[in-house]
Amino acid sequence: MATEAYAAASCWQDDVMDYHLAQVNIGRMLASLDSPGLAGFVAELEPLNALADAAPGFVWRLQTEDGNATSVRAFEWDEAGSAGVLVNMSVWESVEALAAFVYSGPHLAVLRRRREWFERMRESYSALWWVPAGVRPAVADAEDRIRLLRAHGPTPAAFTLRQSFPPPGAADARPRQAPDDWMCPA
Repeated sequence: MATEAYAAASCWQDDVMDYHLAQVNIGRMLASLDSPGLAGFVAELEPLNALADAAPGFVWRLQTEDGNATSVRAFEWDEAGSAGVLVNMSVWESVEALAAFVYSGPHLAVLRRRREWFERMRESYSALWWVPAGVRPAVADAEDRIRLLRAHGPTPAAFTLRQSFPPPGAADARPRQAPDDWMCPA
């Protein structure tokens, strides 16, 4: 499988254990969160968050004190006439751990349905970057990374699952292209 070959070739986490992978992705909603149009998505949130929390390599996710990530206000500058922007931000042990969760099982099934609930975005809506282990990125950091990726494309400071970079200090600093099975056809 291509994913196994990618993981075997990268081994970034074997050499550099003092960084974790931060990720943010945003979606412009087609309707308000409490509308019937988003009911299917809302119904999937709690089960998907529970799966993420228990996934191998998961470290942390953005949420309010009561465990609600949908009430976090962010990326308001990017609403572009939509019903609002939802933000998902989390930290993982590695690129491979994040991709294993994103492109498998129930998460992949929901990801394939995203056009039912969210606008198609032409510009970057997801960004990855390395943070020192133990650091929890702020929403402002995530907004900066999306802007950076939109302005400059993938760089070591803001990249994607399709083209990722190793953490600072890695012996091999070259970018990595994702295997073919790290894609979602929706």
